[in-house]
Amino acid sequence: MTSTVNDSAPAAARPVSGQYRSTKVRRQRVRAAWTFLAPMLVTLALVAGWPLIRTFYFSFTDASLSDLGNVFFIGLENYLVLDDGRWYGVLADPVWWRSVWNTFFFAIVSVSLEVVFGVIVALILNAEFKGRTLVRAAVLIPWAIPTIVSAQMWAWMLNDQFGIINELLMTLGLIADPIAWTADASYSMWAVIMVDVWKTTPFVALLALAAMQMLPKDCYEAAEVDGIHPVRVFFRVTLPLITPALMVAVIFRLLDALRVFDVIYVLTSNSTSTMSMSIYARQQLVEFQDVGYGSAASTLLFLIIALATIAYLYLGRKQLNLGGDA
Repeated sequence: MTSTVNDSAPAAARPVSGQYRSTKVRRQRVRAAWTFLAPMLVTLALVAGWPLIRTFYFSFTDASLSDLGNVFFIGLENYLVLDDGRWYGVLADPVWWRSVWNTFFFAIVSVSLEVVFGVIVALILNAEFKGRTLVRAAVLIPWAIPTIVSAQMWAWMLNDQFGIINELLMTLGLIADPIAWTADASYSMWAVIMVDVWKTTPFVALLALAAMQMLPKDCYEAAEVDGIHPVRVFFRVTLPLITPALMVAVIFRLLDALRVFDVIYVLTSNSTSTMSMSIYARQQLVEFQDVGYGSAASTLLFLIIALATIAYLYLGRKQLNLGGDA
């Protein structure tokens, strides 16, 4: 009886020792992770954190680009102020709200089209056919071209005087007269969206293709044996399994689309019909040299992107949890 008690005592103490070692190892891993992350965090704080703080500060001042050393604190006047019965500031500017609408419209439409076309391209590239490697490399060319270069290239092709797009459409008899794709407010936003979709669809296709390459083959073999239609297999098997990869693609593309500047500025410059929030902020900062007002617009842009990203991540994670419970 005594030996039984003595044998059981070390066994009872053993889990406590193992738990201590596990906690110690976990702490060591956390310290090592922070040690490796520290240089990156310091660099990020210097490169991104300090300019961001200065932007917040300037948004509460009357700073001008011609004299940044002589600024005065004016509170929220750059954002919204009531003077002689009229509202002034970024939040009272109809051009700002037009730029907000343009940015969200551009982001939602372009990212949605890129996801749809990206998945279609990934499905094609995932199939077995001769020359697939060459086609995969060719599909990535639009994404590899710098945005400024591709935007300028499309600006030439969409030109209403010598553009090849108008020439081709008139040759086919689809239009009678040249169309000012980037100057006409009825077409300019769709022209910008088309160029952005052309350039960034390969990025979404690449992530979707990588996810498809890792899918288990057993599910597809069983579906083929059971005679299930490929469309149903895609919506019931493929799409749910690649959804996490698509979420990563969407969040990256959404961040880029909400702060879009280069492609719109090259194609349409400061046109109100396509002006994004970034272009609005740039116009106030550079052309009007109003650093305080432009910083207020930049701060609002940052807050809008942050809130949109948090909302998307929350809804996406909730959707994944509901899918896992189902």
